[in-house]
Amino acid sequence: MDDALGNVIFIVTGSNLTAEQKDRPLAYFLKTHIDRYGGEDPTRCGLVVSDHWYMNTKEVQECATISIGGPPVNALSQHFWHRLPMALAVDNVFVIQADMSFEDLRASIWGMSHETTREAILTFCQKGYLRRFLEAAWGESIEEPETPKEGGTEKS
Repeated sequence: MDDALGNVIFIVTGSNLTAEQKDRPLAYFLKTHIDRYGGEDPTRCGLVVSDHWYMNTKEVQECATISIGGPPVNALSQHFWHRLPMALAVDNVFVIQADMSFEDLRASIWGMSHETTREAILTFCQKGYLRRFLEAAWGESIEEPETPKEGGTEKS
């Protein structure tokens, strides 16, 4: 694996129109959270890519990876479906697949609709799954980043 990719977290979305419209913005939302955890280190970041590019680029498949969107719209989620354990499943709502020891640095997050996929990503972030995933990927404990203030500034 290229050393420059060592701390990159690949966020993979489907390539079809629905995935591009619905899941790619959610992937960038997740990227924003990853980048905040990465702080001042520009190598600790999220990188949003398509499922086709990812699955055809052998060297990145060893990197930490989070797949966004369900098996019908994301070929990587389809690939992970029977390969990753369920970390959290809410019947007919959403699924988070990941090895909770995070020895396997792959995860798949998706819902039964755009809204429930969004809910799954929020749950992944808010319940500490993302922080634990990043700690395993980056090999050290990390602190919760500060939450940005509304509007970017605070009034005195």
